[in-house]
Amino acid sequence: MMSPPLNEFEARVLGCLVEKELATPDYYPLTLNALVNACNQKSNRDPVMNLEAADVQTGLDGLRSRQLAHRSAEGVRTAKYCHNLEGRLGLEPKQTALLAELLLRGPQTLGELRSRADRMTSFADLTAVEEAVTGLLERDPPLVVRLPRQPGRKEHRYAQLLTPPPEPDQEAAEVPAVSAPDENRLADLEAEVSRLHAELVELRQNFETFKTQFE
Repeated sequence: MMSPPLNEFEARVLGCLVEKELATPDYYPLTLNALVNACNQKSNRDPVMNLEAADVQTGLDGLRSRQLAHRSAEGVRTAKYCHNLEGRLGLEPKQTALLAELLLRGPQTLGELRSRADRMTSFADLTAVEEAVTGLLERDPPLVVRLPRQPGRKEHRYAQLLTPPPEPDQEAAEVPAVSAPDENRLADLEAEVSRLHAELVELRQNFETFKTQFE
């Protein structure tokens, strides 16, 4: 884990800078206004945030103090900003994309990472995603962690460790209680079935009696 860990503003700003560099390079580096819009995007964000320019500037200042972001030389009249995630942590481009995706949307499975990070970089298959994630897992200190498998789910999720470790997902972690059958209701159903069976037998007998009248 990064020490000290990134706060929520820093994490969102860093994720957005990486995303825009890879997904829309023609509009990168970003002005403060563009970065505010990126941080408050409703798509590809979890949670959706509503940051003010001052919040984003605070996030930028924190990242710049850690050498994770800097002001670009391109912004002569209007300041523009870049990230330095690859240079600061020595990451490969695909690892950078996955880390940004985890910063922007929280814990995800390998399959989710492959499909959602596709706007930034493409992976040939899940094995390629797993290799990139393994590289992040095996760093010292690690940059991602594999979370315990959730009840009812087949795949593990992965979370980034630039921010504090995720809290256990209470809703997902709770195993739905299977209520025991109501004994009274079960008895009522059995009685109803018996009654219907008896009526069916009686109907068949009456029908047979009715047929004999025409033989």
